[in-house]
Amino acid sequence: MLLIRHFELTLLRLFEAGELSGTTHTCLGQEYVPVALAPLLRDDDFVFSNHRGHGHFLARHAEPYGLLAEIMGREGALCAGVGGSQHVYHRRFLSTGVQGESLPVAVGAALSLQGSGALACAYIGDGTWGEGSVYEALNMARLWRVPLLVVVEHNGIAQSTPTRVQMAGTVAGRAAAFDVPHHRTASTEITEIRAELAPLVGRVREESLPLVVEFATHRIGPHSKGDDTRSAEEIALAADHDWHTRYARLLPELFDRLDREAAELVERVAAEVAARPLSVWERP
Repeated sequence: MLLIRHFELTLLRLFEAGELSGTTHTCLGQEYVPVALAPLLRDDDFVFSNHRGHGHFLARHAEPYGLLAEIMGREGALCAGVGGSQHVYHRRFLSTGVQGESLPVAVGAALSLQGSGALACAYIGDGTWGEGSVYEALNMARLWRVPLLVVVEHNGIAQSTPTRVQMAGTVAGRAAAFDVPHHRTASTEITEIRAELAPLVGRVREESLPLVVEFATHRIGPHSKGDDTRSAEEIALAADHDWHTRYARLLPELFDRLDREAAELVERVAAEVAARPLSVWERP
């Protein structure tokens, strides 16, 4: 979680310094979600991410050098620098910046995994529930009984639009409409989350059935580089739920040391990657 936190903070700093182009969407405040799920996933599972996917990647593959090289377009990039921040394909991990695009693809991947014990895990946000492809995918996933784990990071805002004014009903209600089991958690405690989800994820594998897991989470950073449209009160409320502050308070000495080590590691990664030559992509 600390690796992801400092990776994301470094990206914002690099953008502010003019050292990066394009855009990026950080997962500040939500780092614990993929970290909690990491040991529940197997090497033969597929993971489908979204526009806010750096944490998903680093929890799955602890390869900060390759990811930063991809974002900076430097040698050693995961996809030769052509994918950037949002579009990464690496060892059964795929991210996309197109909302809702990954879920139908995840259903197809899950269909190919039937009977193997492996599953397809797809991360989506609460704003993505306005996409028709989500419902088509859930419909097929349930009809075909595919091992699909849908992870909803519900942070209450879709870019600049509060969820309460753009989504009717609930995630649970929409999953129920397709007879897809749903589980919601508001915890940020890693061991607690894993204990809750382990038997549910096991059932996805054993019975080849889809599952929607909804995390009530909080985004403490901006939507992308700096466009935060929330009020000061809303931002402060999100910060009050930050796992980073809670762990720092509970384990001050240990946390301070680990936090410092993670910050120093990412600083070294950034310096080394920035010194590399630009990545050159050659058409096959």
